[in-house]
Amino acid sequence: MPVTKMETRQSLLDAARRIVAAKGYAAVGINEILGQAGVPKGSFYHYFGSKDAFGEAMMKSYFDEYLATMDGIVADKGKSSAKHLMRYWQNFYDTQVVDDCQGGCLVVKLGAEIADLSEVMRAATKAGTTAIVDRLEQMITGGIADASISVDDSARATAEALYDLWLGASIMAKIHRSPDHLDRAMTVTRQVLHV
Repeated sequence: MPVTKMETRQSLLDAARRIVAAKGYAAVGINEILGQAGVPKGSFYHYFGSKDAFGEAMMKSYFDEYLATMDGIVADKGKSSAKHLMRYWQNFYDTQVVDDCQGGCLVVKLGAEIADLSEVMRAATKAGTTAIVDRLEQMITGGIADASISVDDSARATAEALYDLWLGASIMAKIHRSPDHLDRAMTVTRQVLHV
């Protein structure tokens, strides 16, 4: 059965995510992505109007998958909001300690680079991270309602502070090639949520 245009497009996005997670965005050429995806050279612009449009689509695809994972965690109605939150943070931790703490989070890998390089990628990353914080806020609000957590600030401020904490800890873990900063982030998270 022939491969559809959408399948080829997704194959390009998946290949790019793997390569970009290792090298950064600016260091990766279109031909390298095409080769990794097994797509003929010269056909890139059949799928994307520009490298910027491609980068935007890559970030949106990444966040779609990330947010689906978060939604899957919350869908487990048999668990308290505290359990949902801690499962989310454990998943974050597990993702970041792979490959000698080089992690797989594109926000950690690309955030500063694309903020200066591409306005459309910056905007896609801003929208994606805002959606993550929105979901964290909902989980925290749920935890306050079911009395499985308590916080000293608003649910929104707590969600933002914890996400910022984990992004910073992930960067430091990459620099030190050690999970120590992530371990501290987990301890602080438990303290902030009183779990």
